[in-house]
Amino acid sequence: MDSIIRVDHAGELGADRIYAGQMAVLGNTKEGPLIKHMWEQEIKHREKFEELISKYRVRPTIMTPIWNIAGFALGAGTALLGKEAAMACTVAVETVIVEHYNDQLRTLMEDPNVDKDILQTITKFRDEEQEHHDTGLDHGAEQAPFYKALTEVIKTGCKVAISISKKI
Repeated sequence: MDSIIRVDHAGELGADRIYAGQMAVLGNTKEGPLIKHMWEQEIKHREKFEELISKYRVRPTIMTPIWNIAGFALGAGTALLGKEAAMACTVAVETVIVEHYNDQLRTLMEDPNVDKDILQTITKFRDEEQEHHDTGLDHGAEQAPFYKALTEVIKTGCKVAISISKKI
């Protein structure tokens, strides 16, 4: 359970910072309200995992300061490339996170004594992350320059961050 809470907290912190970076660049554009809505959900996700870290006395990843900076830089950097690149970033990140949450749900459901609160939390957040993914596609993600390359690089970075955050 420690690993699940630690990595999910790190991921939600990263997502919070990605949307903060996107808002810094695109907040005053017509995409601003859309990004703000997704960001507000990510803030709630981060806050819930901060609550779970305290409740279960889990040590957060030592990578938190790096994920904080990297997330903001990724969000702002892709937004500087245009709204389509920002949406491509959203699609890439949320693809990995939905897969990650699905893997966790499968593992958790094998435990007859699973914590129902954690199971419900991850299920709800997975569904919201899928909504963000679909929103990105609906708002031009695939029109981003070098969409395939951009999303593959971001997906790889997310997977590396997940692997690191599980351990340290």
